[in-house]
Amino acid sequence: MEQRLTDDEQQVLKTGAFGAVFLVSNADPGVFAMIRESFAASGAFAEASGLVKEALTAGSLPRLPRDSTLEIESVVLPALGRAVDILRAKSPADLSAYRELVLAAAEQVARAHRGVTPAEADAIAQIRTALAGPVEPA
Repeated sequence: MEQRLTDDEQQVLKTGAFGAVFLVSNADPGVFAMIRESFAASGAFAEASGLVKEALTAGSLPRLPRDSTLEIESVVLPALGRAVDILRAKSPADLSAYRELVLAAAEQVARAHRGVTPAEADAIAQIRTALAGPVEPA
């Protein structure tokens, strides 16, 4: 049963999704890479639907740190975990769609400029782990 998300909850989903793309893009920085990666992320996010699309398109863009990878990770990875918790509680049917969308966007960004570098692969692995969320008891 789907419940509406609050503005704060939508911002958490948006911070996780946009932040994941930024984390991968920042793993192998460069101006030309950034342009290609932006188009790749936009294409992936265009595939969103329902509650996930609403969350990604409502409100303002998230504010993400830009000083260091560790600072970016400290905001993005917990946001992904909170997004999983929010969707699990309010709209379980959208949880897998969110996970798949974020991973697809991250992977498309990584492939957008000369293939996936080891640093980008590491960022994607961190994103995948954060999206897995806590293990539920059996």
